Amino acid sequence: MSGCLGIGLILIVPSMAMAELIPTPDFTSHAIPTTEVPPGDGAGWEYVDVAALAIALALASYFALVARSRKHLFALSFASLVWFGFVRQGCVCSIGATQNVSLALFDPAYVIPITVVVFFLLPLLFTLFFGRTFCAAVCPLGAIQEFVSIKNVQIPRWVDHSLGLLAWIYLGAAVIFSATGTAFLICRYDPFVGFFRLGGNANMMIAGGVLLLTGVFIGRPYCRFLCPYGAVLSVFSRFSRFHVRIPPTQCITCGLCSEACPYGAIEAPVAPALPSEASRGRSRLGWILLASPLIVAVFAATGSMMRGPLSQMDPDVQLAQQLRMETLGLATTTTDASDAFRNARRDERALYESVLVKQQQFGRLGWMLGAWIGVVISVKLVSLAIRRPHSDYRADTKNCVSCGRCFWYCPVGDAPVGKGVASEPPVPSQLVQIT
Repeated sequence: MSGCLGIGLILIVPSMAMAELIPTPDFTSHAIPTTEVPPGDGAGWEYVDVAALAIALALASYFALVARSRKHLFALSFASLVWFGFVRQGCVCSIGATQNVSLALFDPAYVIPITVVVFFLLPLLFTLFFGRTFCAAVCPLGAIQEFVSIKNVQIPRWVDHSLGLLAWIYLGAAVIFSATGTAFLICRYDPFVGFFRLGGNANMMIAGGVLLLTGVFIGRPYCRFLCPYGAVLSVFSRFSRFHVRIPPTQCITCGLCSEACPYGAIEAPVAPALPSEASRGRSRLGWILLASPLIVAVFAATGSMMRGPLSQMDPDVQLAQQLRMETLGLATTTTDASDAFRNARRDERALYESVLVKQQQFGRLGWMLGAWIGVVISVKLVSLAIRRPHSDYRADTKNCVSCGRCFWYCPVGDAPVGKGVASEPPVPSQLVQIT
């Protein structure tokens, strides 16, 4: 008994001594800092953005269809780039709103702001009536490319058609990943938002720089080949009630507009097919229609086998792989996510089980994405196989961005030559030959 008491005294005395050596700190005179959250822009600015979007769309439609003024469209593009790009830093963005709408449609728990819905729908509504005037002078991503479009070269039509499929594939992937809450691909890989915010991901800044450099020679590469919202707008524009007409009166088929357009959005005259050509065309169209189900099936099967690469976008899958590599000693360092997981003492086995379920889900999503790609390719082949005769040069309603560059060159247009942003328009080679 005495031995236990002695041990107790030995343990107590040192603790009392330590208490005297390290006194309890007194915080009575110390101002404890409080957590401060920087104030946001507030809902008022979002409604200002909506009003600015509506006004800009109305002005762009008027300048393109009524005034036919390239100069005013250029000025509006500059204003849109400044406000929607650098001032508002690319957010809210009609292109990125596609993902919010997709997530809201598939996840009832997600509450989408009404302003985001308006930013998504309003350009579609204007496009349905007036063509792609949103692309002409309102979208900041299109505006920044328009300003660097200086020395354009025409690319082969087959290259234009082939690269144009990428926007539809990108749209399908963006909808699938956003609908499942995995990732917002459009925002993550926005090539120009880093410029708008004067800093950002180095890789995306480089990608944006490459696109702008390419845009010096090939008009609007992002708009034509990558923009998923532009793909949707192209469908609405095909059914637009009003659209830009290159000659407001009768076309004299001089072809100046076709050579002047940097976006390949002018359709040359197409003569009616001869009987032999029509027969071959019907046969070719029939074979394409018969092959379309096979094309869709092959791409769907290929997509279902891509569940591994597709699931890499999911943060839980990335975390599970990191933990496994750390357990096997294959990872030299840990990550913030793995450290947080272990510190929280979460069940690693439960994480692996949930990842297996997600990988099966991505197998189905891969099948859907592959089938979508097959449908896109089949529709493109069918559209190329159909001959649409017409006797004049005209704007391709789905691809024309209503930029007004062709107004400079049309000899029967009501916009005088040189009524643009430059004192004189660049002279195409065909103009030299004619004069």
